[in-house]
Amino acid sequence: MKQGLSSIAAIALLVASAHAQPPASLGGVWTYNKAVSEAPAEIGFNVAWLPSQSAGGQESAPATGGRGRRGGGGGGGSRAGGGAFSAPRESYEDSQRIQILTGEARKPPARLMIVDTPAAVTFTNDLGQSRVIHPDGRQDSVEYQGVLFPVTAKRDGDRLVADFHVAKDRDIRHSYSRSAAQLVVEVQFIDHGTAGDKARFVYEAGVATETAPTPATAAGTPNRPATFPAQPEREAFDERPGAELRGLKTLGILVEDLSQQAVACGLNHDAMEAALAKKLTDGGFTVRRNSDDDTYVYVNVMTNSVANGVCVSRYDVYLYTHATAKVSYRDQAVLVQVSLMHRGGMASSAPSAHATGVTRGLEGYVDLLVTQVRDANK
Repeated sequence: MKQGLSSIAAIALLVASAHAQPPASLGGVWTYNKAVSEAPAEIGFNVAWLPSQSAGGQESAPATGGRGRRGGGGGGGSRAGGGAFSAPRESYEDSQRIQILTGEARKPPARLMIVDTPAAVTFTNDLGQSRVIHPDGRQDSVEYQGVLFPVTAKRDGDRLVADFHVAKDRDIRHSYSRSAAQLVVEVQFIDHGTAGDKARFVYEAGVATETAPTPATAAGTPNRPATFPAQPEREAFDERPGAELRGLKTLGILVEDLSQQAVACGLNHDAMEAALAKKLTDGGFTVRRNSDDDTYVYVNVMTNSVANGVCVSRYDVYLYTHATAKVSYRDQAVLVQVSLMHRGGMASSAPSAHATGVTRGLEGYVDLLVTQVRDANK
């Protein structure tokens, strides 16, 4: 009897140990393998047309035929005869969220770098854009490409499932799982609880390198087997998120000249440059005014007026640097401009308050820049 109890206890310990195994880490550098992936070119949300009623009580056809696609925006309308159709209305922020993640689902990143810890998972794409997800099952706000995404993420066995809430009753679910040397990313569009379009992206471990053997080398000879050139060694680089910002202490700032319409709306080039330069100086940077040498902050504001004299401005803040890179169409490295960061927004107001609103938005983005550089250097 004691031997039977001991066996049961041993089995229980083995089961508990198996359940205690941590999920497979998603961490590493991953390269997209298009050949084995399933990525529909027209993936996205459908336009949910509302059928109208004809005079006889029968459903009439929608105002447009076929199955519509949308990446963002919304609207509605009506037609004569009492019938009507409508499409979900979205805010500017909703349309931005849908546009960003739909674009990513149609053209996934060529490379993903993932840092996986129990508390947070950081994803960085080949453009250096990062987002941090906390897999605790609670709704969180994730900043990505200058837009805030409400996200609920959790671990499901060896999978990480993250629901990006892009609009009312609209989610885009990302599911990540690892199998041997492959990372599988599944993207599912969910509209009012109904599963829609789906894509499956497969990533291989490491950074892909392509070396094509010469025909003579590949073919070999009747007496000698074919041989292929050895793969070049992978160049070592700092894989940590934010590594491109480490050591950054000096910045130039260049504010693009304003249009006459912007000046009429109260914007002042010199005042704007001075305010942003002060933010950078207060953040601990040595600042070079009106400079695009080396690494610098570039600011561009486009302004127009609409009905009733309301001023509308689109403003963008870029962090640029220069680096040497080997491009596919040259046999020698060249100097290129690299975008390390980009934030953009819009402001609309009466002319009397417009300069304040635009400057406040730009200062907020510069504060984000300062924070990200400070965090990268911790």
